[in-house]
Amino acid sequence: MELLFSIVLGCLTTSGVYLMLRGRTFPVVVGLTLLSYAINYFLFAMGRLHTDKAPIIGTSESYADPLPQALVLTAIVISFAMTAFSLILALRLRADSGTDHADGREDDA
Repeated sequence: MELLFSIVLGCLTTSGVYLMLRGRTFPVVVGLTLLSYAINYFLFAMGRLHTDKAPIIGTSESYADPLPQALVLTAIVISFAMTAFSLILALRLRADSGTDHADGREDDA
């Protein structure tokens, strides 16, 4: 399970960074979203990967750490707001400049 988790985390990070380095605004927004998913998975893995463990301390011998779950929930809300803000900025750039290139210039080719 840890190997699969690591592969998914690496793929999300690689795809996010690749898309963020693109010249157009929509792939940058999608890359930012993928990178935020990768960070959320990383934070979630910080609390160890357990199955069938109670999230509350004191009810059983072993428990899952609830702090990373709370951090991930907060990060999901913040990343949703950042994605919406980035999307609005991209739409505004498209409306003002007529192109979706990050620098406002079309390709010469």
